[in-house]
Amino acid sequence: MENQEKSSGEEEEGGPGERGLVYTWKIGPSSITPERLPGLGTKAVLQAALGTHHGVLLTEGGEVFSFGEQSWKQGSRGAQVTVPTPEQVLIGQRVISVAAGSFHSGAVTEDGIAYMWGDNSAGQCAVAGVDPVPEPNPVTISDLETTPPQLIRILSVACGEQHTLALSAHRELWSWGSGCQLGLITNSFPIIRPQKVEHLAGRVVLQVVCGSHHSLAVVQRLPPQEAKVVPEKCNHCNQLLITMTDKEDHVIISDSHYCPLGVAIVDSEPKQRSSTPDHNCSASQLVQNSGDNKSSDTLKASTDNNGTLAVATDTDTDSNKGDADSVEHPSALPQETGGKRCSLRPRNSPYPDENEVKEYLKRLSDHSLAEHTARSASISCVQAPAVAADVQLTVPVATVSSSINNLVVSCASVVGEKVAATYEAGALSLKKVMNYYYSNPPVGMACSTVAIEGLKETREEQVKQEDSMQGKKSSSLGDIREEEEEAGNRRLSLPGLLSQVSPRLLRRAGRAGRIRNVVLTPPSGMEADPLLPSLQTEVWSWGRGKDGQLGHGDILPRLQPLCIKSLSNKEVIQVAAGSCHSLALTAKSQVYSWGSNSCGQLGHTESPSTIPRLAKFPKDIRVWGLDAGEKHSVFLTDEPTLQPGIYYSGREVLEENSSPEEHYGFTHQPLLLPVCTKFGYISSVYAGGQSCLTLADRNVMGFIAGLHELASTEREIYCKLSDVKCVFLRPLMGLDNMSSVLGPTASQLLQEMASRFSKLCYLTGQHGASLSSFLHGAKEVKTLALLEHAGLFLESYKEYCSSVGNFHVMGGFQYLSKPAICDFFSKTQHLLHGLAEINNEDIPLSEALITLFYLPVKRLYEYAQVLLKLATCFEVTTVEYQKLQDSSSKYEALAIHLRRRRKEAEYTFGFWRTFPGKMTDSLRKPDRRLICESSNKGLTLQHAGRFSVNWFILFNDALVHAQFSTHHIFPLSTLWVEPMSEETNGMSGLKVTSPEEQFTLIPSSPHEKTKWLRAINQAVDQALKGNPDALFPGNESVQRQDPPFSRTATYTFYKDPRLKDATYAGRWLAGKPHGKGLLKWPDGRMYSGTFKNGLEDGYGELTVPNKTLNKVDHYQGHWKEGRMHGYGIYSFATGEVYEGSFQDNMRHGHGLLRSGKLTSSSPSMFIGRWVQDRKTGYGVFDDITRGEKYMGMWQDDLRQGNGLIVTQFGLYYEGNFSLSKMMGNGILLTEDDTCYEGEFSDDWTLNGKGTLTMVNGDYIEGTFSGQWGTGLKITGTYFKPSLYETDKEKTKVTKLGKMAVSSDEKWKAVFEECWSQLGCESPGQGEVWKAWDSIAVALTTSRRQYKDSPDLMSRSHTQTLESLEVIPQHIGPVTLEKYENIKKYLIKACDTPLHPLGRLVETLVAVYRMTYVGVGANRRLLQEAVKEIKSYLKQIFQLVRFLFPDLPEEGSVIPFICTELCGNKLQGNEETDSRSQSPLPGLVVTSSSLLLPVLLSRLYPPLFTLYALENEREEDIYWDCVLRLNKQPDLALLNFLGVQQKFWPTTVCVLGEEEEVLTGTKDACFASAVECLQQIRGKNKKHPIVFLSQSTTFTPVDKLKVIQQTFEEITQVVLGLLQEDFLWSMDDLFPVFLYVVLRARVRNLGSEVHLIEDLMDPYLQHGEQGIMFTTLKACYYQIQHEKLT
Repeated sequence: MENQEKSSGEEEEGGPGERGLVYTWKIGPSSITPERLPGLGTKAVLQAALGTHHGVLLTEGGEVFSFGEQSWKQGSRGAQVTVPTPEQVLIGQRVISVAAGSFHSGAVTEDGIAYMWGDNSAGQCAVAGVDPVPEPNPVTISDLETTPPQLIRILSVACGEQHTLALSAHRELWSWGSGCQLGLITNSFPIIRPQKVEHLAGRVVLQVVCGSHHSLAVVQRLPPQEAKVVPEKCNHCNQLLITMTDKEDHVIISDSHYCPLGVAIVDSEPKQRSSTPDHNCSASQLVQNSGDNKSSDTLKASTDNNGTLAVATDTDTDSNKGDADSVEHPSALPQETGGKRCSLRPRNSPYPDENEVKEYLKRLSDHSLAEHTARSASISCVQAPAVAADVQLTVPVATVSSSINNLVVSCASVVGEKVAATYEAGALSLKKVMNYYYSNPPVGMACSTVAIEGLKETREEQVKQEDSMQGKKSSSLGDIREEEEEAGNRRLSLPGLLSQVSPRLLRRAGRAGRIRNVVLTPPSGMEADPLLPSLQTEVWSWGRGKDGQLGHGDILPRLQPLCIKSLSNKEVIQVAAGSCHSLALTAKSQVYSWGSNSCGQLGHTESPSTIPRLAKFPKDIRVWGLDAGEKHSVFLTDEPTLQPGIYYSGREVLEENSSPEEHYGFTHQPLLLPVCTKFGYISSVYAGGQSCLTLADRNVMGFIAGLHELASTEREIYCKLSDVKCVFLRPLMGLDNMSSVLGPTASQLLQEMASRFSKLCYLTGQHGASLSSFLHGAKEVKTLALLEHAGLFLESYKEYCSSVGNFHVMGGFQYLSKPAICDFFSKTQHLLHGLAEINNEDIPLSEALITLFYLPVKRLYEYAQVLLKLATCFEVTTVEYQKLQDSSSKYEALAIHLRRRRKEAEYTFGFWRTFPGKMTDSLRKPDRRLICESSNKGLTLQHAGRFSVNWFILFNDALVHAQFSTHHIFPLSTLWVEPMSEETNGMSGLKVTSPEEQFTLIPSSPHEKTKWLRAINQAVDQALKGNPDALFPGNESVQRQDPPFSRTATYTFYKDPRLKDATYAGRWLAGKPHGKGLLKWPDGRMYSGTFKNGLEDGYGELTVPNKTLNKVDHYQGHWKEGRMHGYGIYSFATGEVYEGSFQDNMRHGHGLLRSGKLTSSSPSMFIGRWVQDRKTGYGVFDDITRGEKYMGMWQDDLRQGNGLIVTQFGLYYEGNFSLSKMMGNGILLTEDDTCYEGEFSDDWTLNGKGTLTMVNGDYIEGTFSGQWGTGLKITGTYFKPSLYETDKEKTKVTKLGKMAVSSDEKWKAVFEECWSQLGCESPGQGEVWKAWDSIAVALTTSRRQYKDSPDLMSRSHTQTLESLEVIPQHIGPVTLEKYENIKKYLIKACDTPLHPLGRLVETLVAVYRMTYVGVGANRRLLQEAVKEIKSYLKQIFQLVRFLFPDLPEEGSVIPFICTELCGNKLQGNEETDSRSQSPLPGLVVTSSSLLLPVLLSRLYPPLFTLYALENEREEDIYWDCVLRLNKQPDLALLNFLGVQQKFWPTTVCVLGEEEEVLTGTKDACFASAVECLQQIRGKNKKHPIVFLSQSTTFTPVDKLKVIQQTFEEITQVVLGLLQEDFLWSMDDLFPVFLYVVLRARVRNLGSEVHLIEDLMDPYLQHGEQGIMFTTLKACYYQIQHEKLT
């Protein structure tokens, strides 16, 4: 507000400030002279509080000032402080709230700390031993139930005469001081340490105020609970709660049962509490002894053996009067003096004295009496005697008036038509009874007496108990008298029944008719509740009640908070407490008052009032602020001038010098203070003692006036909306014939409209309460709800107007004008016109209703205007101006939009009235709006027949083509329209494309073409956005916008045979599915994936149900042109799984088929080539059941051609197959090397010529027949070579592999797929740049595919893909540096299966393991396995050379360059070794050196297993020798091996220290060389002989390097011994190296040697590493033949 300029016309000359001006005056409405409180300067006061003779002020800066009599101040006892003085202790503390009691004060800082000062005679300042407290003293409030104790942050405090209440940040209540008004269960006063009011724990307390000796709290209502079973009998006396008595001519339905035990006492322990609701139990009024308010009166209570409660007080009460008036008026209760003892009896009890009570108790069951006696306890109360309050029976679920009908029908079933005939006479009373019994479930609990032992309950237990004890309520009689004063006895007479009726009848009647009940009150916890003040509130009261100030319908005191039921649905937003009266302000600007009315302070004529009653204000006066003094009340109201007014009621001073009897008078009704206009714009009023105070603001540049205008009109509109809801909506929804008149659709729309109207009404009420609080506070623009929560307001208005428009379009308002319902509105026609602001009396009812329900839209314009007016009060550059301006624009834009929507609904409704009736039912929808239609022949169909009728109707969601009695609907989301020009197409028209149709529309004129093109495009665009705008004709403000050509939409096909009735949801392009989408068929088929030009194309998943097996087939993979094409996984319902390539929906290419599981009857696995869904080409078939593995050629799912079979029993067959049978020449080998080579005719069946060779070399040549293993018939010659051949001639050795499939013919499909992925039709035939583009596309597509699933791809994997997407330099001469880059690229590419090379390697590894693992781990397959690896290397190298064309051929040399030799040192890799060992001047390029590091590590386990099996015998011999020789110490072993002594180490280094080699030293000599050689194989220290343990080296180059490093380590040790240059000779070197090999204990060394020998590059055999490898090989054979002795 610093930017606002002062208005000199409205500010008093020399005035101190513009805001927070303070005026005070003495009580009385007539001839008052308000005075400006001096001494504040320019300080703006935000809050004030008045005590009996003093006051407290809170300024905008957080300072606290006090004025008036401050007897507790030192040196000022009895003196009047006229000028406010600051509280010095609070200087520096920012205070946010202040309060004043009768003689003490309180303040709360922004840190949540409460300060108290003043009178402390009753402990109200929470200071022990000090009275009074002269200066503000901090009060420590902590929760001792937590560990450690937690400090409680305070929001505000409230002060009475002898007590103080504090509201915490957790919305809990804490109290201290003296008296029953504390709400605590205690018998010891004063309470110095603040204690939590446990009875309100678990509830949200919104506000708390204190009277002199009573307290009030506004509490947020709990959400409604589920319906609970209501007991039929009393829990104490076991009598019926509801009775129906059959009289001669009528039936009495009564609930007037009162428990003779009289008092409902709170049990001493929580576990003793009853979980079922109690019924009506009340106690007689205890009148408090008159005397000094600060004195303590003691009440002693006890229970005798019979359960009768006796209470001793200073007064006795006569309870003989049983009518309600005896409780309402204390004057009717004669008082007696002395400490007489009185018996407590229930109010309205049928038993006049205690003796009759005892007699009645004797007739009760012993069990019930004992149970009650056990729950009873002695009670005592200090300061105010208290007993249990009335507890009311309730049924938890609300019902409608149709319960009356159901009850009468139920009665009529017993007594016949006589009941129904008298229904009209008794309907009113019955309705009152039903409304009472089936009202909304109250949530309060009876204020009960105090047990001596403290009752400690957790918050959850307390809330749970309160919800379950639904019957315990405040005075039910008082509430009913307030609602229906003429129904005091709560009973109903009906025609006589034949017998007594069970109370269950009432509950059944209450449950009936709920289906038609529409709850118009928004449920608790709706979205606006956390943002704005809640209207779902209750008022709770406790303390002294002798003047009825508690509002429970009696004058009983209450020790614990008790809900005032009659205010539960009144939307109370503020309460105030005077000395002996109470006030409550509702959101509807009504005031309820109760308590003492001796001076007219209640604003009505009831005196006193024990229940809340409406204060009587002039018509159209709305109250939005109030406060209560000692015997007076002040009210802040809205006036027609928008400047607030003040009404006063209560005591007034008549004449200053008159006698005491004539000095005071009182008002009969609230009176307007005439001087309030001089105050300016009043923001708050306060009352206390004999004074009043007001805070006012001056209107500077219209800012304050604008705020008051906004708040006043908001309260006015809320009252109007509430009247509409109560007068029209709620009765309308309760009409019996509503559904039959409107029909199901319109009824549902009416319910929706009523619900959203109620929500909007509730939001408006919340906003009105928020604006009232805003005016009471600092008035910061940024906290305005219209700005802070603009989205909430805008959305609520949108939803509401949408529901009104839907109801309008469906003719709902016309239905309401029908005669069946019209009578309902005819009775309230004048009120209807008044609420709708209609001046024309002749307007049709439907038009009046439309105007009425569209009335809230006007409020949006008012919001915009007020906000714009407020914005003008600020500089344009300020943040406040921008916020106000932006919000004003939003509200104005929405108002314009909703006005258009109304016109659109009217236009659509008018269209339906003229549309042919046959198609209306199928096309008419609530949210469908008409945009334009071609009834004027403005649009025709091209090539239409001469007599055809084509009517095009454009709605906001569809384009309809109507022909005679048929029509077709084209959804707008899947509609494309393009203009056609005469120059291009020969005609001027509109080309319309839908998913299954395409047609051309011919407009009658260019104007029509432009209109329809724009309308369709805008409609399509809005339909895609899901936020349709106003699209009706003539809307020039809507800018043209073409819809996107590619879009997301849902469509159901109806013509396409393949897709008929299938629904597609996903991306579209020009009328075809294109992009990601989901396609579902009615038969359960579902495809999810990518589309292209309307067909499945790319990656996707297909699910096909198998009804026979009740399972599904599932495919996940790639598609092309609507068919499975490329790599995919197909899981059959039968359990088979195929993983591989597809083409045209068939398995084609390389693939793996798993049939069954290991536990099934016939598990098997095939991996190989498929052609048109059949096994054709090379493949491996593993028959797990038979334990056989076939590796060979296939034709049409049959084994055909060359192949081999190995079995789990060691049999090996190699030869020809025909029709899946061994047929033709073949070789059969057994585990013991028995060999047959000859002809076969069936599996394992010999038939024809052949040779059978025995293990010992003998063989038989001849003709064989029979199955192997079952007996053979042989005709031939037996040969024994040892007898006929010389020693030089060797036995004939069978060479395997000649009839097996060659390695290059295996897995051709795998390599062909890789070439295909690179864009080549055949190996090596293609363009390099296309291959690199294909790689980049494949990587990018794969990375995007996995982008939505980050768990499937690690971060490092993602980075690898990103680096591979960059095409490397592949053109130009290959240097050593480029060669190294190529190798790095290949390592990365082969590490990810998303790269074509990586996928190739992954597939090759899979087929290799599939072939040589399990049954395939046969030693006779070793050479095949080695050949297969070499074939892999050759074919992959061909791919690499295609991608890098300048890479030299196999065996070529990359020449050295001087800079490379000097600058680039490739340390620790095989290229260094190959370059150094190569005799040629450069680096030798081989497939092994380039690709084995990538490939062999993956193939090593199955390959090495085959080597180990092949060399098993010699390995056993070798290992036996190693173990034996290693038993010797080092020196003995060196000597045994013939190592010269000069090479024997004399000392060794152990842990950095030199130790001498002794005779017994073991494993110490040449230890570094031994450790180095062990790296040729991984070694597990715990299990040094583990077979196939982890290997640290894989490639031959790696292993050769280990051997070379071992020789270097030996040389270093020897050089250290000889201390001179030394050159090895083989005679010297071999024994030493043999020692190292023995000590290294390399298991399977022979397999390592043979692997190196088979896979090492040939050029390495003649270099240094080749010689060293030969030495190792010689050591291996030497160890096998070493003589151990």
